[in-house]
Amino acid sequence: MLLQKKRAIITGGSMGLGLAIAKAFVAQGASVVVCARDSVALENTLEELRAIPGNDRQTIRAHVCDVSDESQVDQLFAQALEAMGGLDILVNNAGVYGPKGSVEELDRSEWRQAIETNLFGTLYTCQKAIAIFKQHARGKVINMSGGGATAPLPFISAYSASKAAVVRLTETLSEEVKQFGIDINAVAPGALNTRLMEEVLEAGPEKVGESFFHATIRQQESGGTSLDKGAQLCVFLASAASDGITGKLISAVWDSWPEFNDHRIDIETTDIYTLRRIVPKDRGMDWETL
Repeated sequence: MLLQKKRAIITGGSMGLGLAIAKAFVAQGASVVVCARDSVALENTLEELRAIPGNDRQTIRAHVCDVSDESQVDQLFAQALEAMGGLDILVNNAGVYGPKGSVEELDRSEWRQAIETNLFGTLYTCQKAIAIFKQHARGKVINMSGGGATAPLPFISAYSASKAAVVRLTETLSEEVKQFGIDINAVAPGALNTRLMEEVLEAGPEKVGESFFHATIRQQESGGTSLDKGAQLCVFLASAASDGITGKLISAVWDSWPEFNDHRIDIETTDIYTLRRIVPKDRGMDWETL
């Protein structure tokens, strides 16, 4: 029970990865408040979470909230604090792909809305949570990264730009609050067969590009990455087992995070698992002499 007596808010928690994280948290003893925009999906989520054995002493709530709306985020936090009596963990999972297509054809208002949800939604919930965590000199924030954060994602520019920004925001905030015992990390959960994958298939190759479209078909056929991988990484990052690990982008699929405690000094004192610029010497080239 790694999260016994812990209290968490999980945004975008009604389906897919968010729901998997919520289930894993409840199974590990945490009280949770999940939010999403769809009230019907949230009702189904509540039923699933309350069906998990052994949660009779935990608080499980769901609230409608659009994280791009600050007033709704204010209400979410007020309701969560009242229900759970405090907060120990924030998981920022809510996110959208936004408009798809070549940059000159994109609707700027849709592009802006994707940034409002993915980046500003993450920023504002972080602001709310950090203010609470500072009072108790502890807390955990987990932000969801995405495929566009570490590599170009042509034709889905709002998503990739916002997710890269979320990772750098994660790194920056972690330095600001490190002295308060607050750990802030980002998670790359892998290629998931969720609603976002379905959006790509519905958009078609003319909108998302032939390469990405056919890669998504292969992902669908293979089953994609298990949701449990990302959920279990989030359990680790939300628990005391990860205390002191902060400002990192960690892949649920490619990084050996279950063994992090064997390499604690390397992780805490270097820039591994972070976004950095590649220079010629990093690729074995010696022509840059200045």
